[in-house]
Parts: sequence; C-alpha cells; structure tokens
Amino acid sequence: MTDCLFCKIVEGKIPSKKVYEDDKVFAFEDVNPQAPTHILLVPKRHFEGLNKAVPEDAEILGYLQLVAAKIGRERGIEDGYRTVLNVGPRSGQSVFHLHLHLIGGRDMTWPPG
Repeated sequence: MTDCLFCKIVEGKIPSKKVYEDDKVFAFEDVNPQAPTHILLVPKRHFEGLNKAVPEDAEILGYLQLVAAKIGRERGIEDGYRTVLNVGPRSGQSVFHLHLHLIGGRDMTWPPG
C-alpha cells in the first residue's frame, strides 16, 4: 500500500530504530513509548487489522507473538510484558496496518487504558 506509514517504514522509506527483521516481520521502537520497552511488530505484508484478518492470516498472527517473546527474552523482560493489538479507531489504532505492541520493563496495572 503506497500511502501506509508502516509499509514505508518496512520499505526503508521512513527511518526507524529497527529492533528485528526477517522475511515476514519488521520490528522497531515506538516513537511514543509507554514503557521502557515499547516495540511495534509489523507484518511485512499489509493488512489493516485483526478485524480484517482471514484464516490464512493465522500463521502471521501467531508468528508475531513468537517474535515478541523472543524480543522479550532478549530485553530481559520475561517477568512481565504485554502484547497488544489495537483494533479500530475506538481502541486507539491510528495506523491501519496491523501491528503488535510489545510493552514492558515496568509494572503494568489492570485494567489497562
């Protein structure tokens, strides 16, 4: 998608602080972090969000979680972190390219937001 912010980041057209990349996922530091660790994990293939996912997307959705766990281990936050998918504008989703937030490095409260 040519006008998608995250597609442009994945393509290297917009700079980011890359944390991880492979053939399926690009992960980078959030520009407005809500915790010491706040990383966005983005599928390289564009789709809007979980509400637009189809059964064929199950693999990438699970893979995002596994990559988040790997980064969590690398960051030493295995004692507590969150993975969050915001779905739709009422949840706070502002970029409509599915992305998983990995948030940790501090105590989390409940309920969130």
